[in-house]
Parts: sequence; C-alpha cells; structure tokens
Amino acid sequence: MPELPEVEVSRLGVTPHLAQQVIRRVELRQPKLRWPIPDAVQLAVDQPIINVRRRAKYLLIDTPVGSLVIHLGMSGALRVLPSDQALLKHDHVVIHLSNGQSLRLNDPRRFGALLWQPPGEQISVFAKLGPEPLTDEFNGERLYCLSRNRKSPVKAFIMDNAIVVGVGNIYATEALFAVGIDPRRAAGRISAARYAELAEAIKVILARAIQQGGTSLRDFTQADGKPGYFKQELLVYGRSGEPCVQCQTTLLSVIIGQRTSVYCPSCQR
Repeated sequence: MPELPEVEVSRLGVTPHLAQQVIRRVELRQPKLRWPIPDAVQLAVDQPIINVRRRAKYLLIDTPVGSLVIHLGMSGALRVLPSDQALLKHDHVVIHLSNGQSLRLNDPRRFGALLWQPPGEQISVFAKLGPEPLTDEFNGERLYCLSRNRKSPVKAFIMDNAIVVGVGNIYATEALFAVGIDPRRAAGRISAARYAELAEAIKVILARAIQQGGTSLRDFTQADGKPGYFKQELLVYGRSGEPCVQCQTTLLSVIIGQRTSVYCPSCQR
C-alpha cells in the first residue's frame, strides 16, 4: 500500500503538470472504487487548479469551488499523460486538463477513492487525524504524553492515525529498528527520552524515503513511471529470517495489529 512518502512523491510529481491548468473533464470509468464516487466531483469541471496538497495519505486538488480528494488505496498510482494516449485497463479516473494532458488514477484492486470536499468544510475521512509527522506539531513529547497507561504495542501506537498520520507498516518497522525499540513493547512503558529519539527517527526516515522517490515493493511507481528507490535502504522490513545488518542475529517476525512486524531480538528491546 502506498504510504505517506509515496503519496508525497506522487504530489511532487504531478504538481508541475497541474499548476495553473483548468479541469476540462472528469471522466469516470468506474462509478465506484472503495466508495461510490460522488456526483459532486463534476463541480470541478471548468475550474482552475489553485493548489495540490497532501493530508495524510490523501491528495487534494483544490479549485475555487472545492477539492477533489484522491486516495491511492492498496495499489493505485497517478500518471500524467497526453489525453489522446490510449487508456490502460485500470485507468478508472481520468481528469482532463486544459493543456491537453490528463491525470490518471490507475487502481487495479479498486481500493482507492475519489471524493469531494466543499470549500470551508472537512469531510469525514479527515475528522480524527493527528498531526503530520514532518511538522513541529509532531514530536517525542506528544508521543510520550499520549502513550501513558497504554498497554498496546508501540508499533500499533505509532501507526494510529489519531496519534500521527502516515506512519505505515514499512516506516514504523524501520524507525523502531533505528532506535532499538522492540515493536511489541507496551507504548506506556517507553520513556520520554526514547520517544524523542523515535519521533526524530520517524522524521528522518520519512524525509529520506521522499527524497528517494518512495518505496516500490509491488505496485507503486512515481508519476513518471519510475520506481521508488528507498527499498534498497530497508534494513528490516521484508527481511525476516535474514541476518541483522548490525549484529548478524536472525531477524524475526510477529503479527501486530494484523500487520507483519520484523525486528531484531538482540538490537531491539
């Protein structure tokens, strides 16, 4: 599933092509993705694009009358291509632009979404989201304060979007390894100092992943079709049964919150 870095990479890739363009047509080749696509998305037709931004794992295309809200789902990707170029089988949403280009949402598994947010309103998917991890609002103090008396595993805690958005399985796994915290450890039993280290590791790893174009495991590619290269820097994710890069101990895996978590039993306590 595309995580925060992959969505941010997509935003950076499509923004130069969308800036100052007018939306000429919103072509829906499927009436429903994860949810039914609301008729209101057609309000964007003949409207200029004034901004392209990201909130958590959602991409928002702002116009004067509201915002198109896109989620990539499990396997989605965005491309900007000439409008007259042949469509692919899973190009379910095509946004035609005034420059003759089109923004295409290709989503083989159809777990993505296209929604509409009226100006000045907040749709339900944004209602209970925590802060962005790459802002000053997210820090170790926040993690420490919100974790008191929590018995849930720390990995599940930092993946909770109400605590901080966008820290998915890949990056939570890597951040916990970077600071030597066992993903199974109770969130409420970690000190303020360790949480300060963890918050900083999350920021560094996410920023590096964005710089490297995200992580391509199966489906994700950048807006220009290139893969993300952060996969080459993964130290623990996807490496269960292999030796730890630091101590050579065999990496183990455990299920936490229905997700596979890989960790080093020697380096992570």
